[in-house]
This record gives sequence, structure tokens and C-alpha cells, in this order.
Amino acid sequence: MTLGQLRTFLAVAAMGSVRAAAEQLVVTQPAVSSAIAALQRELGVALVEREGRGLRLTAAGEEFAGYARRSLALLEEATAAAAGRAEADRSRLRVAAVTTAGERIVPLAVRSFRSQFPEAEIVIEVGNRERVWDLLVHREVDLAVGGRPPTERGLTSLATRSHRLIVAAAAEQPSADAGPGDPAGTGWRAVNRNHLARATWLVREAGSGTRATTEEVFADLGLSPAILTLGSNSAIRESVQIGLGITLISADAVAGELESQVIEEWRYGPLPLQREWHLVARDGESLAAGARRFLHHLVDNGPSAERFHLTPEGLSFVAPAARTR
Repeated sequence: MTLGQLRTFLAVAAMGSVRAAAEQLVVTQPAVSSAIAALQRELGVALVEREGRGLRLTAAGEEFAGYARRSLALLEEATAAAAGRAEADRSRLRVAAVTTAGERIVPLAVRSFRSQFPEAEIVIEVGNRERVWDLLVHREVDLAVGGRPPTERGLTSLATRSHRLIVAAAAEQPSADAGPGDPAGTGWRAVNRNHLARATWLVREAGSGTRATTEEVFADLGLSPAILTLGSNSAIRESVQIGLGITLISADAVAGELESQVIEEWRYGPLPLQREWHLVARDGESLAAGARRFLHHLVDNGPSAERFHLTPEGLSFVAPAARTR
């Protein structure tokens, strides 16, 4: 069994055909077919089977794919760790983040992190909640930033930072029967349940943490509103501004729009919701040098309102003596 065979198998698993895998790997189709055949002979089981014009994984293939992904990722970690030991300032940091954190929090943190460690190799992956946890579990990133992690997947929260989920609406939304706004003029408006029930709600795709929370709000308030699904926070922000609908979104994602007063916050009942961003790692594993530095950078740097705070697990995960400046 070779690393080339494993990479070829994972390409076929991801792309669903020999042709697409060959294009991705920049090799010939016979080379892909030969690698898959050799791997199956060595294992003594069928890993793929025909499905129409493409291929799909067998049950054995699905099981093997998870181990193959983790094995290749672990080898890459080992290579990066060795390089980091040899050249401490060139250590690697791989972070996955849910969309809001990936757009508004992680880039700012990375900018200041790079000012201290300009030679660090940094990779940022942005996706929905399911994608982010999957990348972390399969060792394709070192840390993840998102909502509360699923502990059943062997993940643990090292540090947290509070944020609010608000109902955002265009500032010019009609509000004839709305209650008074904030007397301090900070951009929120008291509304009633009818406002929420009559509005079109803009929601993220299935698999998004905010989408799941929005559906929980609907259930709690007994709402069955019209919904419009959009695939990105930027599309939702633009749609809210032109009055296409309202949305439940992190205040971090619309901070600029709230400040410029093109968007306002609606408040009713339990809204806004208090939530936390979590910096997450695999439970029970030591952190690579780059990840350890980034953890302490989030805790020690920036305005106090933007800093992360170590959890009990985080305190024991990385001893203070391990901080690297």
C-alpha cells in the first residue's frame, strides 16, 4: 500500500469518477484505475462500485476512506511538526471556521498573528458547521472556530468568546405598530410577534448552525413564516439591506451595517440570543506549535471585548509554560 494509492482512492471518493480524479491529480485515467485495483487486491475487498457512469464507495470503502483521510493528514502533521522544530518561526497553522467567524473574526486575528509570526504558514478553511467539524475530526485542520462542538465526535472547546444572535432588518422597514426603540439610539427596535410572523426570513443552507438555531426560534415562538434560503452571509446581508426579508445572524456579521445604520436590530421575547464562539481542538491531543501560538494569541491580544477566554479544558490542554512568544 502506497501513499499514492491512498491519495488516488480519496480523489476517486471525492470526485465520484476515474476521469474527474485523474484530472484533479493530473495523471492518466489508466493510472487511477491501476492504483484503485492494486489497493483493492491488497485489502482483499471491493472499495468502489459502479453507479451509472461514475463510481461510489462500498460500505467497506466508506469505512476505509475515513482511516485513509486521517492517516494522510497525520503524516502531513508529522512533516509540518518536524519542519516547525527545525525552523520555529515557520510553523504551520491550519484553521477551519464557520462562515461568520471565517469572514469577520479569524481574518482579523490572523492579521495580528502574522505581525508576530510573519514566516508562519497559514491555511484558513471556511464552511458550514458540518464541514468545519469534519475537517477537524479528519485532521485536515489543527483548530476550528464555530459554535459549541459536538462532544460525541471527540472534540473539545479550548476557549470561548461571547456574541449575540440578533434579528436584523433593513433600517427603513415599516414599523407603524412597533414599540419604542432604544432610547440611547443604538439601533434596535422593539417589535411584536406579528412582525416576525409576517416577515420573510432569510436563512442559510441546511448544515449551517445559524439555520438550525433559526428553526429552534420558529418552534419556540410558534412561527411558520415564509423563508428564502441563501448560501452566504454576504448574500443575506445585501438582501436584508434592500428589504427582501429579515434574518437571525450574529451581530459580528453585521457590525459595520449596524454602525452605519443601514440595518437595525429587532427585539422581541427571547431575542437577541446570547451565544459563544468556541475555539475547538481534538480532545486529548497536544497542539502543534502554530496552533498553540494561535490559541494564546486569541487569549492575550486585541481589545478585551474581542479576546477569547480559556475554558477549564483549555487551561489544562496547554500549560502556561508552553506559551511561545
